[in-house]
Amino acid sequence: MIKNEFIGKYSIQGLLSMEFFLDSTDLEEIKRLNNLGIIDGLTTNPSLIYKAKTPFEKLIKNICSEIKGPVSVETVAESSSQMINQGVRLSKMAKNIVVKLPMTWEGIKACVELSKININTNVTLCFSTSQAILAAKAGATYVSPFIGRLDDANLDGVQLIREIKQIYSNFNYKTKILAASIRTKNHVSQSAIAGADVATIPPKVFDTLVNHNLTDQGLEIFNSDWNKSGQKIL
Repeated sequence: MIKNEFIGKYSIQGLLSMEFFLDSTDLEEIKRLNNLGIIDGLTTNPSLIYKAKTPFEKLIKNICSEIKGPVSVETVAESSSQMINQGVRLSKMAKNIVVKLPMTWEGIKACVELSKININTNVTLCFSTSQAILAAKAGATYVSPFIGRLDDANLDGVQLIREIKQIYSNFNYKTKILAASIRTKNHVSQSAIAGADVATIPPKVFDTLVNHNLTDQGLEIFNSDWNKSGQKIL
């Protein structure tokens, strides 16, 4: 059921690599971080689109032109028939669109039908293993557990990633686990350890991934010693 024609294609390490998506609609930030050469895809949601203050279709087409990997765009409907219609229209905006669907019975029904016609899907707002099983059985390309929001509710978001990973391994489900609602760089590393296939990361968190005070201290020492040596690199 799942057709991953472009999924993972743009990861430097292929499917053996944890993929990094940006969670953003800020085109300037997207371009800046995409220039690093390690961004594999992107996710959006209605709240991020609202903040962008840009006409919807123009925004999505601009993002899909910049990001060559999967770009998740969410339907905004209550019935499965409306979700399907919106999903088909969204998929025609660009070849790398992934249709985001809510974790509801109507969303599951829409996921089944869109999967049948080879449209990639991302079932979002997942907060339990039973929901993740439904997404996999519906043929979702991705399921998005919201680990930050679980932590906000005094639950262990990363533990949910571990449990979904175990279940998917037990039954060889092909749906990818996309760790969402990431708040800190620790969420990124913990999600990787737990076996998430993808982490979707806000730019402000992504910028912190390279930071460590010992790295800064080490560079300061090395640069100081090099300058004192009086040598040059030819």
